[in-house]
Amino acid sequence: MTSRALADVVAQWGVQGLSTVVWDRARGHGGAASDAIPVHRIEQPAYSPELTPTERVFEWLRSRIEGVMYGTLEAKREAVERELRELNASPDRVQRLAGWSWSREALVGISE
Repeated sequence: MTSRALADVVAQWGVQGLSTVVWDRARGHGGAASDAIPVHRIEQPAYSPELTPTERVFEWLRSRIEGVMYGTLEAKREAVERELRELNASPDRVQRLAGWSWSREALVGISE
């Protein structure tokens, strides 16, 4: 995905009500296109995927589905979707996985 395409996607999220994203500073996430995005960014150090909240969710998801013989891709997809539905029904679990103090503090700083 080009930086322009990414900027367009995030700008659309802004139109839909998204106010803040965690920005990982990957090479394609910079430049003039991303500077014009009307969404606040919580920027992380370069090369630090372990700080990305979504990585924590994917780590949790992998721990729930790895090591099982599913037989078909569809069966594995169903297992993933089942786990994601359960996670979606439990906001407190998502908060425990991805709501680190540094990200909450950054959000408070933006809203002030």
